Amino acid sequence: MPDVNAFDITALRLLDEVARSGSFTAAAELLGYTQSAVSRRVAALERAAGGPLFERLPRGVRLTPAGAALHRHAIDVLDRLGRAGEELAAIHAGSGGTLRVGAFATANVDLVPATLKRFADRHPEVELRLVEGLSPRLTDRLAAGALDLAVISDYPAGLPPFAGRLIPLYEDRLLVALPRDHPLAQSRARSGDGHEGGGPGCCQGGTVAGSPESGGDLQESTEGGVDLRESPGGGVDLRESPGGGVDLRELAGERWIEAAPRGQPTLLVAACAAAGFTPRGGLRVAEWSGKFGFVAAGLGVTLVPELAARAVPHDLVLVPLRGQMPARTVYAALPDRPLPAARELAGMLGEWEACTTVSRTWATGWPRGCAT
Repeated sequence: MPDVNAFDITALRLLDEVARSGSFTAAAELLGYTQSAVSRRVAALERAAGGPLFERLPRGVRLTPAGAALHRHAIDVLDRLGRAGEELAAIHAGSGGTLRVGAFATANVDLVPATLKRFADRHPEVELRLVEGLSPRLTDRLAAGALDLAVISDYPAGLPPFAGRLIPLYEDRLLVALPRDHPLAQSRARSGDGHEGGGPGCCQGGTVAGSPESGGDLQESTEGGVDLRESPGGGVDLRESPGGGVDLRELAGERWIEAAPRGQPTLLVAACAAAGFTPRGGLRVAEWSGKFGFVAAGLGVTLVPELAARAVPHDLVLVPLRGQMPARTVYAALPDRPLPAARELAGMLGEWEACTTVSRTWATGWPRGCAT
């Protein structure tokens, strides 16, 4: 039985050079060995292989059938290792290989796909792979080496433990999703600019009421909770205005649709406690599409991150909270020694808000200055 453990890279490269040159002497010159050293190494390789690999001729050598078989495999191994070296060099240079990215669900509405598109345009040779999951699961995968970068947040119950690098990206405010026929949604619509279906105090189906998409005119408002004005980038600038939105205490009697970890404090519980009441629960729904369905059916209300606002269905209304609005922090999580491509992607994620058309919720693309 051949001793395959003896077929190391040096031995396989020596076999290949002797086979190609047809001479121990020529192979020795190419590899920087003496002719006797090559003869000894080939003899050791033949003992490990269980028989002759070269037929000695009056002038040079040629492969035996066994030698030809081993040489064929040696070429495959050396070729694979050469390509592996090229791929590793590209990975360490940030210009090739595979980049494994994880993200929580609402980050995949706009932030992650928009940023990955920009990254892919700049580095088409890098293969991108995406995993969606909750932040604790993503940090576990990152710690295990199964991800190169993860987009995580501290919602709903705080930031999961993580020993790597955390790069804060921005604060993502949480809006209240209400059924369209909810009294508070209707009152906020009436307090705006008078357009049917909502005013500058609420947002519907990813569109700000009163914007060109809804058939209304953009105008400054100081009553509806949100200040709408044309932005330099052609989008909509969404800003808080004094006294606008819904006071959280107005929602004290509502049932809240969420799926926070049992027994753990959440941003919602903390915000309601500061407002002087305990939120009603009972309907636990994890998926955002399911939460939207329950709210649309009139079974409760829920908090929606501004990141996900453009995915909200048309039969719901989003209203900002007045005063101390609950918000979550979005982070890029990296291992202690991140790949160059992961570091660059983290930087692009941090630029995303600046590269949208001013308001990240209603952004539709990258301005020319952020295209590459």
